[in-house]
Amino acid sequence: MAERLSISEINEKVGITVLEAAKLSSIGKDKIYQMMKEPDCDFVLQVGDKKCVIMREKFVKYLYSHERV
Repeated sequence: MAERLSISEINEKVGITVLEAAKLSSIGKDKIYQMMKEPDCDFVLQVGDKKCVIMREKFVKYLYSHERV
């Protein structure tokens, strides 16, 4: 589904998937999963036991606040 959405459609969403975050940021999904495990990660919303949603605005702010990911 993420590949079917355009960047502008992703930008309209509050919560995005890892694949959508990868498309939005041009960062690989494996790197995003790694970033989600960092102690200063504040852009992930845990939904239930397994599902995680990336809060788009917080994700973008996280990227801007880090010189290197």
